[in-house]
Amino acid sequence: MKNELDILGSTPVSSAAIASLYPKLSYGNQKVNQLEKAEAIIRLKRGMYVVNPEFSGVPVSTELIANHLYSPSYVSMHTALRWYGLIPERVAVTQSMTIKHSRAFVNHFGLFEYTYVDRHYFPIGLRNEVSGESSFIIASPEKALCDLIRETTGLNLRYIKEAQAFLEEDLRLDMDTFKSFNKDILRQCAAEGYKKKGSIQTLLKLFARL
Repeated sequence: MKNELDILGSTPVSSAAIASLYPKLSYGNQKVNQLEKAEAIIRLKRGMYVVNPEFSGVPVSTELIANHLYSPSYVSMHTALRWYGLIPERVAVTQSMTIKHSRAFVNHFGLFEYTYVDRHYFPIGLRNEVSGESSFIIASPEKALCDLIRETTGLNLRYIKEAQAFLEEDLRLDMDTFKSFNKDILRQCAAEGYKKKGSIQTLLKLFARL
């Protein structure tokens, strides 16, 4: 049983893909059910599974799961900032942005939230990052911060001192790293994103002063 599943590694796959690993069986879906009951695979949502890391010995990336669970999407906001080590707090939710309707999923690996963004804004500042054997799409630090500002209810950064207080006090962001941010990505986010455009422009003014 283990040999057939080894090929999947830690990549989320459909039930049909798992069933295809057992071509000699007439009822592949029954095999999928058996594997799930045996805890060899873990259900992520209806029709999508990942091999149990305790079974495979391969760590599972929640970022990779997020990409597959609801696509197209990319990991962002607090989750991305924490992944880069820019904020100190642990993040309980895996946050992503998508061009589809906003949604949320709960499974064995936690809560996954997806927030809608416009198609023109979506591709700005994305990266392909690698962690262990997993490769996934995640926002650059600049894009993750812009996404967070855009989606924080009630946040309106009109003045430079407000922007600095938000970064230093609310987020406890690593300001030395902020000084090395790519201003072109910040500018693109301000230009393409109608939402909170003024707040991101204020962020650019702070960036220019540091």
